[in-house]
Amino acid sequence: MKDPSGWQLGMGEGQRVHNFGAGPAVLPLSVVEEVQAALPNMNNSGFGLCEISHRSAAFQSVVDSAMNRIRRVLSVPDDYTILFLQGGASLQFYMSALNLLKSDEKADFLETGGWSKKSLKEANRIGDGMAIWSDSENGFKSVPNNGDYNLRDDSVYLHYTSNNTLYGTQYHHLPDSGGKPRIVDASSDIAGVTIDVSAHDVIYAGAQKNLGPSGVTLVILSPWALARAQANSEAGNLPTMLDYTIHASKGSLFNTPNTFGIFVLDCVFKWLEENGGLNGSIARNKAKSTLLYEELDRSDFWVPHANLDSRSVMNVTWRLADEALESVFLEKATAAGLGGLKGHRSVGGIRASMYNGCPIESVKALVEFMQKFEAEHS
Repeated sequence: MKDPSGWQLGMGEGQRVHNFGAGPAVLPLSVVEEVQAALPNMNNSGFGLCEISHRSAAFQSVVDSAMNRIRRVLSVPDDYTILFLQGGASLQFYMSALNLLKSDEKADFLETGGWSKKSLKEANRIGDGMAIWSDSENGFKSVPNNGDYNLRDDSVYLHYTSNNTLYGTQYHHLPDSGGKPRIVDASSDIAGVTIDVSAHDVIYAGAQKNLGPSGVTLVILSPWALARAQANSEAGNLPTMLDYTIHASKGSLFNTPNTFGIFVLDCVFKWLEENGGLNGSIARNKAKSTLLYEELDRSDFWVPHANLDSRSVMNVTWRLADEALESVFLEKATAAGLGGLKGHRSVGGIRASMYNGCPIESVKALVEFMQKFEAEHS
């Protein structure tokens, strides 16, 4: 089987696997080839991609291009600030609270999985963070509906994780924040689902699932968020490298950034623009997830984890009714050229991550394999 760029997919030496890994994740092959061409000579600058100065005019053009593409694809308001940082979403768990909270202030969290639990833990290093809703006792099978929780009257903001990679759940609505600012960890579904940037005050996302390679974190700040950070900065509460205002004032070039990762991120957003923009991405992801969920629901041989109304289009998680067969399934899937399907170590089972770069041909190959496997083991 070939992907749209002509490379052979599947099993066999020298072939690309059908990559369902949770991250770093599969990139569009045309992006990989564009990066390959830039390695010895980036954009005819004479400098190799991994050798170019972040202070050069040639690299500044890459930064400008990436920021402009992000504004277009995600409809980022003109008065919002875009940053390219490092440290992944894990650093943003702490950095966002550090910039936005004071020690005597409160923040509310919706706890829908392991990552939101970690973000809450880090916020409590700064102020009073509290889970006002949690699905922990239910095994994280759902996300809350509006009306299922109550914000504290004096909390500063609401934080949520839009998509939960470990458990395969996802919001399909904008969580009600009671008029308070919203902070979202959108690492695993950004640029793949509907998002109203203007309805959020901080959006952060590690690039390695939907936007590029590991090592770059996209952060989008509203004027409110930047003003909160400015107040904390002026009070002397922020270490220089963890100060949003420092990075904003230097156009994300305060220190040496991940130049390679920013270049790839720009290529990914170029690919998105050339393939229908955000709406095109949404349609492709919906088609992929529908194909796989229809197979999972066809037979009781498979046991999907997430509740029906909370299912993720990015990370599909399930068990086999006979869990003893899961190791066999994974072994045979790997031999068939289907990679990255093992569930997270804390959860187990099977997980297919179908991020923006995953072609529908890979999902079709997975479904075909599942049908054969069920026929052999029923």
